[in-house]
Amino acid sequence: MLLACTVLALGAPALASASPKKESSRWALCPGWDAGGDSPGQRYEAFFSPHTHHWTYSEEHRQVVNVSLSRRLPNERFCGLSLFTNSFGQPSAYAFVGKSWPGLFPRLPNVYASVSAGIIYGYVDEFEDKVPLNFGGFSPAIIPAVGLRLSPRASVEVHILGTAALMFGTTLRF
Repeated sequence: MLLACTVLALGAPALASASPKKESSRWALCPGWDAGGDSPGQRYEAFFSPHTHHWTYSEEHRQVVNVSLSRRLPNERFCGLSLFTNSFGQPSAYAFVGKSWPGLFPRLPNVYASVSAGIIYGYVDEFEDKVPLNFGGFSPAIIPAVGLRLSPRASVEVHILGTAALMFGTTLRF
């Protein structure tokens, strides 16, 4: 099942029209997969987070480590896969699509916002109730983030994990 999520998240066209001439009638989960992102030569973005701050302390909480790879698409869109250990030490994954808004604040041109949406897998057994709408370990997620671009290739980000936590990390474009 994780393989299926990975294929969907990384750009497999879904429900494509039989006629390639009718581009407007074609639907794909990651449209523009083969077109590249908005910055030439930088088609991917890696994210690493060594620290997550939970809003409330719990002895159940473990260190969260997150690594993800995103494919940058036209119009500041992206899709990807994140692998992480969740707050309870369980191996987990997040297949997602998203959108970024660079230069959101004119006086702070290096600040940007983004949001991703997708499916999380990994909160199982006694921790199933720790995320909403969990069915067999799978649950939907929407994750907003705010970032600061340090250079054309590097940035730092804070991901807002609902009412649970803030995740701090860094990105590198390549």
